Amino acid sequence: MSSLGWSRLQFGFTITYHYLFPQLTMGLALLMVVFKAIALRKKSPVFDDLARFWGRVFAINFGVGVVTGIPMEFQFGTNWARFSNYSGGVIGLTLAMEGIFAFFAESAFLGLFLFGEKRMGPRAHFFSAVMVFLGSWLSGYFIVTTNAFMQYPQGHAVDPGGRLVLVRVADYLLSPWALWQYAHTMSAAVVTGAFAVMAVAAYWALMHRHAAHARAALRVSVALAVLSCMVQLFPTGDQQGKLVARHQPAALAAMEGKFDSSTHAELAILGQPNVDERRLENPIIVPSILSFLAYGWFGAEVKGLDAFPRDEWPDNIELLYFAYHVMAGLGTLLFAIAALSAVLLRKDRLLRTRPVLWVLMLAFPFPYIANIAGWMTAELGRQPWLVYGLFRTVHGESPRVSAGSVAFTTLGYLGLYAAVSIAFLFLVGRAIAQGPAAEAR
Repeated sequence: MSSLGWSRLQFGFTITYHYLFPQLTMGLALLMVVFKAIALRKKSPVFDDLARFWGRVFAINFGVGVVTGIPMEFQFGTNWARFSNYSGGVIGLTLAMEGIFAFFAESAFLGLFLFGEKRMGPRAHFFSAVMVFLGSWLSGYFIVTTNAFMQYPQGHAVDPGGRLVLVRVADYLLSPWALWQYAHTMSAAVVTGAFAVMAVAAYWALMHRHAAHARAALRVSVALAVLSCMVQLFPTGDQQGKLVARHQPAALAAMEGKFDSSTHAELAILGQPNVDERRLENPIIVPSILSFLAYGWFGAEVKGLDAFPRDEWPDNIELLYFAYHVMAGLGTLLFAIAALSAVLLRKDRLLRTRPVLWVLMLAFPFPYIANIAGWMTAELGRQPWLVYGLFRTVHGESPRVSAGSVAFTTLGYLGLYAAVSIAFLFLVGRAIAQGPAAEAR
């Protein structure tokens, strides 16, 4: 494999592994605020215990996220020097803002939340939870804005040296792609956080432990799961899809396995793309729905891959197609699980319905898989561009880094992250076994 291939593989692996952690911290940040708000309003020690417990899990997750995020920053210089030289005048702004403002605010107030409760009092402790939430979500916004520029570049110009420079900060920070991608990403993070809380609460209920905490956690997490799943589907998922149709039509065609342009375009529920023969095999389709979802009316023309030069097609259509369908399928399944749980909770039957509790306990990996599949969809759909329409991936690698060097460091990351995974699972497992503070004493 070439140096470019190894660099893409390494960045894909490290960012996929890293994103397992921020999606939970951003989701838990909101849940911690909700738990603290209810505790403050009702003077409830149960919700206070839940806030402290999930604060400990948040801290473990946050620490591992920091460790796994650092290598990606270095890769911009080591593996992608030409891309950094080309685009650093734009994306450097948000990457710096994420580190200087959001990350430090989040980490500072997390320390106060974890260790300052007795000195601060309930209201100040609640304020620290709010600041952790704001820092976490602001950090997410800066990262998403960076990625959104690569998907839909706005607010830039090209200097005489051929490099990008930022000329309209508002267009860059507030582009429609950034706003909708951010809303979609953060609602997905809430789905992950809510399902993690539901899984642990279901475990407590099944094991007949911490009954009051399990009941309280389920009440909050099920409600947030239903709401965030709905937001994932509409409006954020709908608007994100319309942006792809408008600005990255080749990506939409590949995501849907659509090789020929047509009006009244069908939506493929299942199928296997055969790129060599340019057809979708064994399809299960819904007529005209893709036209409606992409452009708002059933007779709209949807361009197939035949409308674009071959060198502008995404370079791994099969993986892009399946990543998109895994994301969409799991998103639908998660909404169904959350809705069923909400119905049983409203009827006061959830804690007595053990099969559904087992489903909740075992379903927690699904949001992680759906989130990773969603990021793969976005990144594979952008290919063959690093900055869509401006700068191709093949031109972005570092010219003096050999394939062997990148392969060696990739193997090193594999070993390091295996060790990190063991430590993370041990620490989180111990925290879950100990349970909420009031019960552990």
